[in-house]
Amino acid sequence: MSETALRTLVLDAAKVNQKIKRIAYQIYENNFKEKVLILAGIDGQGYSFARLLAQELESIAAVETKVVKVKLDKLAPLQGEVELDCDTKDLKKKCIVLIDDVLNTGRTLAYGMKPFLEVEIKKLEVAVLVNRSHTQFPVTPTYTGYALSTTLTDHVEVILGKQAAVYLK
Repeated sequence: MSETALRTLVLDAAKVNQKIKRIAYQIYENNFKEKVLILAGIDGQGYSFARLLAQELESIAAVETKVVKVKLDKLAPLQGEVELDCDTKDLKKKCIVLIDDVLNTGRTLAYGMKPFLEVEIKKLEVAVLVNRSHTQFPVTPTYTGYALSTTLTDHVEVILGKQAAVYLK
């Protein structure tokens, strides 16, 4: 049986783009007084999602967005440092939105918060495209594109770009 036959389409490209647009509007509504917003994407699809949100935010509002890449080892977050591709001084007294494609247990996002907790920031919010709600860490997204009930053995695959889609495997 082919790999495509073993996965179920959850969101097609139009629905993924609709979710991105809605989250961008929600972020703007909650932060409309801010001059600069920091969108911190977890390396990989989270970073791609952050860049798409930044494009959408800049198209709907006169807010400057800075996209930051958050690098960490998702399988062994304590093995290495959590790195940002910006100077932490740039984060001082800013509103940060930490972004990932899928929230499963909250582990990646919890460890991804570490560098922001070492700087005096104004606010830290979380945005995810898909929330699976298998919370093992105290992370609740401020912005959720789609809440999906799954088992722990299921896998959610997010594809962003021209052929955007969300699949359940």
